[in-house]
Amino acid sequence: MKTTTLLKSISLVTLLGAALAAPVLAQPGPGMWGGMGMGMQNGGPGAGPMGPGARGMGGMGGAALMTAEERTAMMTKMRAVKTYDECKLLQSEQHKAMEARAKEKGITLPEPRQNRCDMMKARGLIG
Repeated sequence: MKTTTLLKSISLVTLLGAALAAPVLAQPGPGMWGGMGMGMQNGGPGAGPMGPGARGMGGMGGAALMTAEERTAMMTKMRAVKTYDECKLLQSEQHKAMEARAKEKGITLPEPRQNRCDMMKARGLIG
């Protein structure tokens, strides 16, 4: 009888802990689209004499140079592509535009950490 009560108590505590942790885990964190990321805060690791993110842009690449509306538009375009070649063309055009913006600001655009087109193809989202 005591064992059953103990197991019920452990199960209840575990369930309660999971329920309390779920909202925290669901929050967007630093990353490509979920937040500003490291180095974008004033004085952070990416801050230099030209302002926040001037050196390396905190790993966000061209996304740091776009407005929220531009990022949303780019995500919409990426979701609409049907083929790998179409994806690569869109990605190439966007990269060129962001390189030009970075050059205007006197910063170097970092190389992408991952290829979104390859990821989309691997997941079967494009052919």
